Amino acid sequence: MIKKATDSVWNKKKQAEEDPWELTFHMAPPIFWMNDPNGFTQFKGDYHLFYQHHPFSPEWGPMYWGHAKSKDLVFWEHLPIALAPDQEYDADGCFSGSAMEIDDELVVMYTGNVWTGEDHDQDLKQVQCIATSRDGVHFEKATDNPVIEEAPEGDIHPYHFRDPKIWKHEERYYCVLGSRTKDHHGQVLLYRSTDLKDWEFVSVAAKSDGTLGFMWECPDMFTIDGHDVLVMSPQGVEPEGHLYHNLHQAGYMTGELDYEQGIFEHGEFQLLDYGFDFYAPQTLKDDQGRRIMIAWMAMWEDDMPEQAYDRAGAMTLPRELFYEKGRLIQRPVAELERLRLDGISYQDVLIEGDSQLPGLEGDSYELYLHADVRKAERFEVKLRTNEEIGQETVLRMDRENGFFILDRSRCGAGSGGTRKVALDGKKLELQIYVDRSSVEVFINGGEKVMTARIYPDADAQGISFSSDGKVKIDALHFWKLEKSIHPIS
Repeated sequence: MIKKATDSVWNKKKQAEEDPWELTFHMAPPIFWMNDPNGFTQFKGDYHLFYQHHPFSPEWGPMYWGHAKSKDLVFWEHLPIALAPDQEYDADGCFSGSAMEIDDELVVMYTGNVWTGEDHDQDLKQVQCIATSRDGVHFEKATDNPVIEEAPEGDIHPYHFRDPKIWKHEERYYCVLGSRTKDHHGQVLLYRSTDLKDWEFVSVAAKSDGTLGFMWECPDMFTIDGHDVLVMSPQGVEPEGHLYHNLHQAGYMTGELDYEQGIFEHGEFQLLDYGFDFYAPQTLKDDQGRRIMIAWMAMWEDDMPEQAYDRAGAMTLPRELFYEKGRLIQRPVAELERLRLDGISYQDVLIEGDSQLPGLEGDSYELYLHADVRKAERFEVKLRTNEEIGQETVLRMDRENGFFILDRSRCGAGSGGTRKVALDGKKLELQIYVDRSSVEVFINGGEKVMTARIYPDADAQGISFSSDGKVKIDALHFWKLEKSIHPIS
């Protein structure tokens, strides 16, 4: 099954080469469907990224694990598919999981899924499984799989029980699993083991108070600057003001995990990304001591115009996490600077009304600006513009109402819409990555981040500015970026 799936991707990849929205520096499979990042780790010095993959069509289907590796988190090499749903316990999908290097082996833990009826929300059985590799490419599933055969007793849904994230603390291995209560409130379960084979259920580590959705998917637990952090993706959170307008969310809570009792005492839930397309993030701690996060750059049940070219889904740029003033700060990993080609810089530019600056245009670039916005209630940066066809993606500072807005209502194909994040102040710092069909915006040093897929026409390459008062751009730097994801030869 692995050979058949790998051959499907390798042999049909040319079908996707006409895609006008093909990303140039974001990790994505050569062709067909991708969702959650899995097994994001380092092994023998290389970064490895696995992902949920349907290698036969651009629609979600029986899940395999796709696979890529990188020396620097920037230039990625596609590898053969790692896992296929070829056992009785995972016959309908090798669902999400994680990985770590143990005794010169790459060990992955994943959820095996089997449909037991027609209703995929109720008729399913999920178990937890182990597979290992000595070369980081070819994997062997454990003979004693599944290592966790059923959900524990108590107020725990018996079937929705998935996405293990493993780590080691002192002399034991731990994992968190996404779960829900029997009456459909999201929660996270904590397990521990001495050998990765025999797992002991410790406790429900954290659960929804009734406002955080019906299922917590893809949990991740780690420590940063002495604070324990639980990252998870709640499904079904109801909109609240300007928040939670995506179908599902991704966020975190900080606190302290009691390893013996299995209880995570935590603060309030905070979003990781305030845009449209960010889900199922997973982190690793690398050999430099950095905590790095990557996520699926898409959203369930949203439009995916690239499916017309046999593609669906991609990954965000890898982001380094920092803990500052009680919250996580996200910044693009420093290695991304290696993509920069010749740049253009401006200083002390006054924007009043509509304005353009010579040399600023393109479909794949990095744009940094620092601006004094004290004398304007509205300031806009317009990306991927073409006035003749009425296309633009707008980043808008609305000081009057205290919001920063990402507006893709006129971005081209796709579902459009706006997203907001509360933001106020006299200074505005933006680091923007545009890549043909995506935009990632790091605001004020990564205090807030907004991510979106956009689908403009190929000739929508303009960049412009607009304000209703005097805005001084203290510094602006623009770089076109090298292509880092290359087709399989």
